[in-house]
Amino acid sequence: MRLIFLGALLLAAPAVAEVKSATDAGFEVARTETIAADPAAIYAALRTPNKWWNAEHTWSGDAANLWIDAQAGGCFCEKMPDKGSIQHARIVAALPGKQLRLTGALGPLQAEAVTGTFTWDLKPVDGGTEVTQSYVVGGYVRTGASALAPAVDQVLGEQLTRLKAFIEAPAD
Repeated sequence: MRLIFLGALLLAAPAVAEVKSATDAGFEVARTETIAADPAAIYAALRTPNKWWNAEHTWSGDAANLWIDAQAGGCFCEKMPDKGSIQHARIVAALPGKQLRLTGALGPLQAEAVTGTFTWDLKPVDGGTEVTQSYVVGGYVRTGASALAPAVDQVLGEQLTRLKAFIEAPAD
């Protein structure tokens, strides 16, 4: 699964990535998007990745298996079909309507000797909320961290786009 996931990440890398910095020891990716909703609604949606995260970027192949226990020490986890589980990250800051911060090595980075800090910052603005998503990774990656930065940026950027679409979707 790890190699398939890594291959999908590398093939999906955009021509121009929003990578803030990258070296073989780590990288930083960040994106900002304005979402037409208040910070409380966005924070609530962040807590339900099973409703908007792309299933192609899960270990089980089913986003319904994802959950976030949004409290310090809580888990961004995934149930596996064989009754196993995966911890994607641990919540280190849960500030409703303001910030959700997690630490962990996402996706194929989990098999490397790295740590990452994944932050969602929410700021009210005219017309909704400015959502800034950032992921800072550091440590040892056998193939070099800088090579993975564009693919990680693309995958996380897709999740931000999906979050926005989920929140802004017309009610049935």
